[in-house]
Amino acid sequence: MRDSHILTTENLSLSYGGFRAVDKVNLRVKPRTVHSVIGPNGAGKTSLFHCLTGGRRPTGGRILFKGEEITNRSAHARVGSGMARSFQITSLFQNLTVRENLRLASQGRDGNRSLLFWRSVNARKEHIELADSITERLGLAGKAAVAAGDLSHGQQRLLEVGMALCGKPELLLLDEPTAGMGVDDIPMMTKLIADLGKEYSVMLIEHNMGIVMAVSDTITVMSRGGVLVEGKPEEVRADPRVREAYLGKVA
Repeated sequence: MRDSHILTTENLSLSYGGFRAVDKVNLRVKPRTVHSVIGPNGAGKTSLFHCLTGGRRPTGGRILFKGEEITNRSAHARVGSGMARSFQITSLFQNLTVRENLRLASQGRDGNRSLLFWRSVNARKEHIELADSITERLGLAGKAAVAAGDLSHGQQRLLEVGMALCGKPELLLLDEPTAGMGVDDIPMMTKLIADLGKEYSVMLIEHNMGIVMAVSDTITVMSRGGVLVEGKPEEVRADPRVREAYLGKVA
């Protein structure tokens, strides 16, 4: 019977000498949900994401994506199979416009064909159409001709998520998408993530607990590289182990 989960990990581990950054983590991510991974600093969240996306090779366990093992696949092969991620630090073409950033991200889906530099930028209209549709979705249609470097930080974070969407992923991994965002910009990102969860499978690392509780279907709490608690937002909020992990044991 085919696994109904889009992403599964089995005893996933990442060790550096005697230190276990990821310690026998078992995840089950359902399609078209928002699955958040939270925990105090040093809990292993980003190391887990690196293993899932091919940035680090696990030292133990397995990763299954759409029922196929991808544990040792390269990062670009995972993108080709339907995974995409954003990063804590924004990475955009600062001197190119919003539309051009999205067009290039869309063009990247063509693999080696995207390197045919003698072709007109208008030769593949589907890239432009996809860029324009995502610009609308991000609420940046009025900024399409603005250089990415001239956007507010919050708008740049939205654009980076949009570039990940250009790959037409089935699983979108967002690493602290609201990092550095002002209070006024956070509602835009919150709404976008909630909407994306209806169409894509979304894994989210986020420190803003208000956002996590508002958009998540499932929350995994990590501590010291392992899974401490997993459940629905209301279950995680009420669990004393979560409060202890964040605040320490109350005397």
